[in-house]
Amino acid sequence: MAAILARAGATAAASGSLPKSTGRRRRNAVIVAAATGTGQAMPQEGALERPAWSGETPLSRLVGALIAFKPLYSLMKLASREVIIRTAEKWNIPWREMTKKVLESDVYEVFERIRDPKLVYPDYYLSPFHAYDEGNLSWLAAAEAEPATMSIAKRAIPEATSIEEASQIVRGSWLNTIEEHHQKYSGNCEINDILDIGCSVGVSTRYLAEKFPSAQAVGLDLSPYFLAVAAQKEEKLSRQNPIRWVHANGEATGLPSDSFDLVSLAYVCHECPARAITVLVKEAFRVLRPGGTIALTDNSPKSKVLQVSLTTIFQPNLLHQRE
Repeated sequence: MAAILARAGATAAASGSLPKSTGRRRRNAVIVAAATGTGQAMPQEGALERPAWSGETPLSRLVGALIAFKPLYSLMKLASREVIIRTAEKWNIPWREMTKKVLESDVYEVFERIRDPKLVYPDYYLSPFHAYDEGNLSWLAAAEAEPATMSIAKRAIPEATSIEEASQIVRGSWLNTIEEHHQKYSGNCEINDILDIGCSVGVSTRYLAEKFPSAQAVGLDLSPYFLAVAAQKEEKLSRQNPIRWVHANGEATGLPSDSFDLVSLAYVCHECPARAITVLVKEAFRVLRPGGTIALTDNSPKSKVLQVSLTTIFQPNLLHQRE
């Protein structure tokens, strides 16, 4: 599911088309569109508005009570991780091999170059997360991020014959939606500068850079561990415009105002408390040029896979603990 916001460079309304320019800029005019994507083997919607384990349902309260008991939580966490890894490897994702390759590489040297030691982390970012005691501030979380992303794509598109096909369907729909929206609403503004907020290990950033090869892409994340993995992989690639990696808080990037034509937050919002999402979007709008596009894509609560998968009863509660 994607939401696209275009910052109009001329007078505009939140509608399906742009009126003729008056020659004056209304800096805060915004066009909003929502898209679930199109194309072959797109994700199916379930019968519910959101999964039964979410919100204040009896099932959600039961799972919450179970994981509040620490000894049981530890066992459930280990069991859930094992299921996730085994399932990924059954789908021919070499989870353990990919993790080992990262942990035995020169990524630690990249870490020292990319880390901003003065950066202050928000309190919610210091909590256990994704079944890692240190949250995203750990080498294991960074090393496992890419195989986990591949696994999520296959789970979202179970009809896909390969991980590559699943990833192309998920990311292709996202990229095409961004491109179509920007062409329709930007007033012929080209995409020359891209900011990927919450870029993790750079999967989404690389897709954006490949879709818009003439643009300069910047990947920004709070985790220097994730960024080190992203940068280390990028160094091995030959690209016309190498991606630049920035260790910063997406809520206060420190980047100049009006400096990007496209700002992306891919699978970021579901990992943040509501107050942080509000600030993230405000910051994205601040750095966006008139005529630019903000693209937010995330898991849909209407996803049939998310609603019916037995493992999701525990995974969202075990692996997403930020408030």
